[in-house]
Amino acid sequence: MEHILYILPRGIAIGALISAPMGPIGMLVIQRTLSKGRWPAFFTGVGAALSDLIYCLLTGFCLSFITGFIDAHQLLIQIIGSIVLGAFGVYLFRKNPTRSLKTAMPAASNYWSDLGTGFLLTFSNPLILFFIIGLFARFNFILPEFEIHHHIFAYTTIFAGALLWWYFVTSLVNHLGKRINMRSLKIINRVIALVLIGMAVIGVIMANFDKHF
Repeated sequence: MEHILYILPRGIAIGALISAPMGPIGMLVIQRTLSKGRWPAFFTGVGAALSDLIYCLLTGFCLSFITGFIDAHQLLIQIIGSIVLGAFGVYLFRKNPTRSLKTAMPAASNYWSDLGTGFLLTFSNPLILFFIIGLFARFNFILPEFEIHHHIFAYTTIFAGALLWWYFVTSLVNHLGKRINMRSLKIINRVIALVLIGMAVIGVIMANFDKHF
């Protein structure tokens, strides 16, 4: 039960944070919510969540081979993970999400197509691996003592966190409708970026605090 309580909030947070930046997939979900309705957009997000889950599995699989190194250098890894997270936050803060409108794929005709385009658009960006590694390290998500059922639960919570995010986004956009504009998207992106930068700063401070105490 102790491991379950450790995993649950971290997994939900990681799943939501992976999905939150307003890149091409975020813009596509918003476009489809406005043009096709909430559920086609939500299934686009489900496809993106499945792609993110695969990258999370790859990250966790690689980390499982170096558990001894992770255990011996836990503070260093948390600091590096926080720096990666902060760098991504700075990049996100400076990025204009409206440019992604040009690269977003056209609307699909059914839920399976929506899911497929969401999956392919997200899977085509392997750089997300660095972001996931930073999140895993920042949250110290994979512990050496985890057993198989802990790993299954961990990745289930990540997927659930991503689904919750897309459910929230599609519900919000569907409710606000035409009041969503380019300026509000840029503000959302910057708020998310500031949250990531704040998490990175807190991570470095806590790692140094643990090191001295």
